Amino acid sequence: MIKFLTENDYEFMQKQSMKNHTTFKIGGIADLIISPENLRKLSALIAYLRQNNINFFVLGNGSNLLVSDEGLRMPVIKTDKFNFIEQNGTELTVGAGLTNAKVANFALQNGLTGFEFAHGIPGTVGGAVVMNAGAYGEEMSGIVDKTTYVDKNGRIKEVFEEEHDFAYRHSRFESGDVIFSTVLKLKKGNPEEIRNKMDELIKKRRASQPLEMPSAGSVFKRPEGYFTGKLIDDCGLRGYSIGGAKVSEKHSGFIINAGQATAKDVLDLISYIQKTVYDKFGVTLTPEVRYVG
Repeated sequence: MIKFLTENDYEFMQKQSMKNHTTFKIGGIADLIISPENLRKLSALIAYLRQNNINFFVLGNGSNLLVSDEGLRMPVIKTDKFNFIEQNGTELTVGAGLTNAKVANFALQNGLTGFEFAHGIPGTVGGAVVMNAGAYGEEMSGIVDKTTYVDKNGRIKEVFEEEHDFAYRHSRFESGDVIFSTVLKLKKGNPEEIRNKMDELIKKRRASQPLEMPSAGSVFKRPEGYFTGKLIDDCGLRGYSIGGAKVSEKHSGFIINAGQATAKDVLDLISYIQKTVYDKFGVTLTPEVRYVG
């Protein structure tokens, strides 16, 4: 594997703590993290891994992720080199590795509206497309026009509009698919109004979410007809902790790393919350945070 990477001039790092690559600040050692810098190299890398029956994991900003305390033996493909933006009128072609905040700021600077809702979503555009991320009543499904990706066999593919199969926190992309870029359809807007909306939404987030603490964002998907935070609250679990993992006192839908939390602490707390909520309300909470390891 190392020979292939070296001979083909890939950037890679070995023996990396995943605490430094996730917003939860939790996780063991990853044996190998690879950062392909273009579509051709991404395709060749995945084809090589497929041919050699090597499983891999895709890493963006690590913002919706819980990594095992034992770390990762499989190679990690990091999308951080896919960090370009190309503008064509009101359309932006965006590299999957760019953070939502950077794209929102670019749109603001160019007087484009439609991406304000994603400004405070802590992650990359690629991750946002995969999970159809959303906030304040808007989702990626409303602005994504085309996506270029590499499938698990190393083939370069494109999908358009409804082919994305967007639904609540869902898209067509499967494990092993790696997004390279996406085209966003935005609209001309007033920069001052765009800035005001972004400021208003980030103010709401800061007031209601524990942004100052390490976390992976909202832990559970919203069950139909319910609010997750209220269910957890009504079970008396606000502030409840197991080890270093704690239900946020600011927003009960978040679990924070209150200090030296392990992945096991978080998993145990998730299980406890699920059982308590189900026993009291008969509602099943499905994790939104992805666990790997």
